Amino acid sequence: MSEDAPTSTATSERSATLPAQSPPVDPAETHAAAEKTAAKPGLSWWRGSGGEGAKRNLGLIGVLVALVVIGIVTRPDLYSDSSWVWGNFLTILKLASVVGVVTVGMTFVIIGGGIDLSVGAIIALAGVWATTVATQSFGTGGMIFTAVVVGICVGLVNGVLISYGRLVPFIATLAMLVAARGLAAQISGKQTQVSDNDFINGIAANNLLGIPLLVYILAAVVIGGWVLLNRTTFGRRTVAVGGNPEAARLAGINVKRHTVLLYALSGLCAGIAAIMLTAQANSAQAAMANLYELDAIAAAIIGGTLLSGGRGTIVGSLLGVLIFSTITNLFAINGLSTEAQNMVKGGIIVAAVLIQQIQYGSLGKFLNRNRATTA
Repeated sequence: MSEDAPTSTATSERSATLPAQSPPVDPAETHAAAEKTAAKPGLSWWRGSGGEGAKRNLGLIGVLVALVVIGIVTRPDLYSDSSWVWGNFLTILKLASVVGVVTVGMTFVIIGGGIDLSVGAIIALAGVWATTVATQSFGTGGMIFTAVVVGICVGLVNGVLISYGRLVPFIATLAMLVAARGLAAQISGKQTQVSDNDFINGIAANNLLGIPLLVYILAAVVIGGWVLLNRTTFGRRTVAVGGNPEAARLAGINVKRHTVLLYALSGLCAGIAAIMLTAQANSAQAAMANLYELDAIAAAIIGGTLLSGGRGTIVGSLLGVLIFSTITNLFAINGLSTEAQNMVKGGIIVAAVLIQQIQYGSLGKFLNRNRATTA
């Protein structure tokens, strides 16, 4: 008995130190769980980052529906007329067309980690340059070519100053905003230049299958931007550069050259918008497209594009443009002032940035990126 006692004590101590074993797993239950997961392949996508953009876009569509409901409640006399509803819908699309084209280029720049405050001034410069007497003498092709080339060239200057001059995007594009407006005023002599080209003027006045040509141009730019961002190497590089420029450089991406191309793309969109805006007014002046850069930035942010870069969608930005255009239309049909409209837009922008700040800390990353660029 004296020999057995120590043995039993040691055994009990050793068993006390061993980890508790989990109960046996039933292979049938494991197989059933695997089949259940495989039967719902979209569930993990919806809960993950892949479904995040879709959920955000659904939320934006919900906001659009809510705005329409507000319009129906406040002006039932207008919304009871189906022909008016269709015409009003086309009016909203026309209102969104120019800013929408600019927003596509702005979305690329912000996803790439930059910002462009000069797009409104680029539109003015391109429009004024395209409507000079000398340029109009070359016909429709000469006017369109001039506007597009001017936009691209100014965008290239922005990109070179930021990439190779190592200027902060905010400062470089702010300086370009002032310079481009000044050059536009110098070229036009501070006068409004009238467009005598019937084709250009007809872009805003003519319809195709009952839909304005401006809407077709917006659709073409949006589709092209979506394909470029989601189906090409250029789009993947844009996301990489905006997410982590140093990692992108180590991965073999020429970050400086890509940044220049992003600002050139923004300038291209501004040049296209200049033709569209000139067609709407049948003229161009140095003060045109005032604050369009803020509308484009706001629409991109509302659509989910992060200020810090590396994340954003073309569809979300388009929905952001439509939301602002619908708000403008809603205020117009209710006879509310522009001041109240601007206050509402400002509140929406602040709310969107605060949500981004809470989710991703995007504002802090954006400011840190600018500090790092300055250093």
